[in-house]
Amino acid sequence: MTTGKTTSPDRMVIAGRSRGSRSLWLAGLVLLLCLLSMASVTIGTRDVTLADALSALKGHVDTVGQAAVALRIPRTVLALLAGAALGLSGAIMQGVTRNPLADPGILGVNMGASLAVVVGVAWFDIGSALAYIWTAIAGAGAAAIFVYTIGSMGRGGATPLKLALAGAATSVAFSSLVLAIVLPRNDIAGGIRSWQIGGVGGATFERIWPVLPFLAVGFAISLLSARKLNSLALGDELASGLGERVAVARATAALGAILLCGAMTAVCGPIGFLGLVVPHVCRLLVGVDHRWLLPFSAIAGACLLVGADVVGRIIARPAELDVGIITAMIGAPFFIWIVRRQKVREL
Repeated sequence: MTTGKTTSPDRMVIAGRSRGSRSLWLAGLVLLLCLLSMASVTIGTRDVTLADALSALKGHVDTVGQAAVALRIPRTVLALLAGAALGLSGAIMQGVTRNPLADPGILGVNMGASLAVVVGVAWFDIGSALAYIWTAIAGAGAAAIFVYTIGSMGRGGATPLKLALAGAATSVAFSSLVLAIVLPRNDIAGGIRSWQIGGVGGATFERIWPVLPFLAVGFAISLLSARKLNSLALGDELASGLGERVAVARATAALGAILLCGAMTAVCGPIGFLGLVVPHVCRLLVGVDHRWLLPFSAIAGACLLVGADVVGRIIARPAELDVGIITAMIGAPFFIWIVRRQKVREL
């Protein structure tokens, strides 16, 4: 006997986490983010006091410590934005492709944006911030379409393993093209190589302002795609049966991820593995419901990138390690663990 009630996709993907436990994890993450942000503005080549940090936040630059904090504030803001954008885009890509290995770096999206920017700088002399951002977004979108098309060929369609292999091969190919373009150009080689590592050093608010509208649109599209991703998680056939337009849902969510990834790559360079690690950790905390997973991935991504930036300043004093190096050191072992845990035959 039927009751006439329908089960929503959101209820069907809940993993048994209670609202109370999720709220506690959310509060804990926000507190951690605040502590890491404070550490980011106080720790560096020159450590400063809390009093200097508070005075600098009020606009004072009367002492060396306050001046140091004033320089670190935009760097911290950029790390927060970049971490949130990359963590959220990784969760979106994993949801769209139903692929536990999906990540802007592994799927070649970062390198697509990077190649587009390098081509724009070397061959078309682009120089404005908006030109960088639009070029990177176009490159990220083209790379995502290319990898998904290649991974969809053959029997079985776009399986996780085929997408990962197609993305890895594309990343290597694009990286080689970047080197081929940059090597003969001594006038741009130094800046491009430094940018390609991925980092937030030298950030200024002048660099951040132009990217904010793109991030706002990307965040809005991504977060509003949560229910659609819950439907897609059930499989294309069941999602269609529930009234979801699968192709439109997948394309809309992917657009949000591409905007976030492309915009941040233009500003920070290609930062890898963060979008892979963060969604997996967040699933352990809040389950697979994207209404919770997406905002948690954004906050956790911001925590990870700000923390990586602080670690990079500490372990190489008086020099610094860019966050792209730190995230790679964290993400590469994590990637191997995921492959071993999932077992390649099951991917």
